[in-house]
Amino acid sequence: MRWGLIGASTIASEWMIDAIRAQAGHEVGAVLSSDRARGAAYARRHDIDTCHTELDALVGDAGLDAVYISTTNEKHRPQALAAIAAGKHVLCEKPLAMSVAEAREMVAAAAARGLTFATNHHLRCAGSHIAIRELISAGRIGEVLSLRVFHAVELPEHLRGWRIDNAAAGGGVIPDITVHDADTVRFYLDEDPLEVVARAGASGMGDGVEDSVMSVWSMPSGVMVQSHESFTHPYAHTGIEVHGTRGSIVARDVMTQRPVGEVTLTDADGDHAIDFSKHNLYEHGVAAFAAAVAGDGRPAADGEDGVKSLAVALAVRDAAASGRAVTVDYGRDAR
Repeated sequence: MRWGLIGASTIASEWMIDAIRAQAGHEVGAVLSSDRARGAAYARRHDIDTCHTELDALVGDAGLDAVYISTTNEKHRPQALAAIAAGKHVLCEKPLAMSVAEAREMVAAAAARGLTFATNHHLRCAGSHIAIRELISAGRIGEVLSLRVFHAVELPEHLRGWRIDNAAAGGGVIPDITVHDADTVRFYLDEDPLEVVARAGASGMGDGVEDSVMSVWSMPSGVMVQSHESFTHPYAHTGIEVHGTRGSIVARDVMTQRPVGEVTLTDADGDHAIDFSKHNLYEHGVAAFAAAVAGDGRPAADGEDGVKSLAVALAVRDAAASGRAVTVDYGRDAR
């Protein structure tokens, strides 16, 4: 498979280019950047043959089979639709779009063309999170009662920019991190939040956007979910706790792009350290995407997963802005 990168981004340079090249027979053939000089330098640095400054030129390249989209959030929809119209499979960064309706349009367009469309939710690809899901599914903690997510970090300086000051581009901690936590909770529990309450604010980094948020979600099963995301906590440890009638799972330092952290199961027999695979999260996700393109299974997170994580994040944003409980609006469920 030959890929085009829509966006000369940091995440592509730090993670995705290597993840693509780790797949047998896969290569990165082109990159798109609105800045010709920056794009050319990026292409040279990463040994990419072609740099484009026009979207139509990249998606019109008959030698490309798929695109990876990692531009600012407001650009995802038009870029994905252009790629789909040109017959390309699409792996898109989260959040998929600025609204649920836009995200559903993207997913529907790909389905109509018989193309694979996926969301790059990397956390569900981690060995730690896969192990936690398996513990829950196997009944090791009994009936799940509650779940707490701790995803307050300090956003690295080189990733700030539009994320901390540009609401029009999709900035703010809610579209950047809460959307990931929504996907992770859905991945564990196989159900979708019904209603959320939230409080958000700026605690030292956000300029016109929120940089910290806490929320509580009601699930159809009755499970209560508490979530905390921030850009401004330099010394906090990330993690997840899942509590059930027969045990608890406590995971520390697992809300990360790296295959690190620890997972502990506590039950009537005491504490049990849980081993998990330390594979590369992004390589795992690209491998699942490639297999889906070949007709074998589904992406790690497909378009519907992306729509639903976006819907939860938007509900958290609306709840924080209004001070009221907000019902999560998923739009028309394609499943």
